[in-house]
Amino acid sequence: MEGIQYIIDDKGKKKAVIIDLKKHGQLWEDLEDSFIADQRADEPRETLETVKEKLKNGGKGVE
Repeated sequence: MEGIQYIIDDKGKKKAVIIDLKKHGQLWEDLEDSFIADQRADEPRETLETVKEKLKNGGKGVE
């Protein structure tokens, strides 16, 4: 695939990839977002109302 290069080990297995960000920048952004979401999957959740209340108490106006 144009703009994608693989790093291959001595056994011929793909170990890494080089992505041309000029050609595939959006692809990388999507992958990065997915990685971040996976890392945060077990973090505690807050409701929208709780977040709004915290913002109001911090001096930031939320309608």
